[in-house]
Amino acid sequence: MSYGAHETKIYYVQESSYGVTPTNPAMLGIATADNVEPSLDPGLIKVRGVGSRDPATLRKGLRKVGLKVSYALPADAPINFLQLISTLNSASIEVIYYKGVFSSPISVVDLLHTGCRMDKVTVECSIEDVIKASADLIGQNVAVGAAKISGASYADYASAVPFYESYVQKGAGDGSSLVAVDRVTDWKFTVENNLKALPVIGSTGFLLKYLQEKHRGLSGELTFEFESKQEYDDIVNDSEFSLKFGLGATNSALFKYCKWDKASIPAKVEDLVSLKASFTARDLIIS
Repeated sequence: MSYGAHETKIYYVQESSYGVTPTNPAMLGIATADNVEPSLDPGLIKVRGVGSRDPATLRKGLRKVGLKVSYALPADAPINFLQLISTLNSASIEVIYYKGVFSSPISVVDLLHTGCRMDKVTVECSIEDVIKASADLIGQNVAVGAAKISGASYADYASAVPFYESYVQKGAGDGSSLVAVDRVTDWKFTVENNLKALPVIGSTGFLLKYLQEKHRGLSGELTFEFESKQEYDDIVNDSEFSLKFGLGATNSALFKYCKWDKASIPAKVEDLVSLKASFTARDLIIS
């Protein structure tokens, strides 16, 4: 029988050594995940030769391990997984497909991704919804098994952060003098680490040795009810500012030294006028 999404779980644990799952790990679950997509590319090297129209041989190349997950930020710990985008710590991430009761399943397909670092994440909030995140991760390797990690314990974070437990504040470029902005109906931000896989020639050359971050991209977009010309003033005056997004009761993402990239004011028949403004920042603190 095939597995369903209701028979899928995803867990993670931070690694002390890159690519090595801790012994008897305390695995934390993303119970609010609504999409989990592991991928594996052997990076085949297709060798051609004379005498045939077809490849002469196929050899494995650099193994490319990927994982995409979208989820609602869990109210119990909104930034526990999200903060990997800033800390750049590596994690072991286990995707488990199971039949029966999870504590003692009848059958298991287990994908243990090791050496995972978060390459890109987008976090967004809209009226009448919960705060959601979509993350792209790159790993070093994946082990395929028929059982969960030996000696591991499993716990799931519960609940979600609704829109009314978020907020938007705007202040000086350095993050000071923050004041609530009460005109926002939607917001989202994206952080990109632009990770580069670095393999070396050797006996394990099909696995990357390093996963190095390059330049970082910090951007986002807000939708305002059109009640003010403030954003146009900011662009005309080339003003620098900070934006703070609430990620629940005690956590937030503070973008510092921001400027608006673009602002537009679409007006549609039988609808209220809104203002969309996208920004780029030069610093970020997730806390």
